[in-house]
Amino acid sequence: MKKIKFIILSAGVILLSACTKKDPNSPGFEYMPDMYRAVGLEYYHAIEVDGDTIWGAQLPPKNTIARGYKPYPYPNTPEGYELAGQNLKNPLENSEENIKKGEELYTKYCIHCHGASGQGDGKVAGKLPGPPPPYTSAAILNLPEGKMFHSITYGKGLMGSHNFLSVNERWALILYIHKLQGKDKTETKQDSTASKLTAKK
Repeated sequence: MKKIKFIILSAGVILLSACTKKDPNSPGFEYMPDMYRAVGLEYYHAIEVDGDTIWGAQLPPKNTIARGYKPYPYPNTPEGYELAGQNLKNPLENSEENIKKGEELYTKYCIHCHGASGQGDGKVAGKLPGPPPPYTSAAILNLPEGKMFHSITYGKGLMGSHNFLSVNERWALILYIHKLQGKDKTETKQDSTASKLTAKK
């Protein structure tokens, strides 16, 4: 009984204190002020709040990588480009599902320059110093898929890097490019070396 009286009395005091505020702009009693008044943190700086030190963010220790990340082994150099062409093969099955995924990605990220049929006649291409080469040109038609993957990863010429796409998305994109080139499905083979580059899906 005493506990109930204490709870009722406490609730009454809180309500009265909220109703008898002096400042009309005051919100009254704040249950958790830190939720109302968020502290703006500067990145990579320490801030002291009520005697506690809070970090906006911390740099990771040297020579560490994010969990699940697998580094791409070929550098953005002519040598790396050649090695990628020699060693990388598409690990994805050349299925309708993967090609469809590649088509969706192509429509989002590539069609503006390369055009709907891959002829370098996209709406943006006309504003560039030179349009992208058609996928059916000899240089691109015979380009190893490892070099294609390398170019998508780092960018090449006027094309910027598309490494925001996951590894599997880049390979799916290449499957769709092969479809635009009219290549037979059996020409794209799986290779265990490419499984080393499997990353976020």
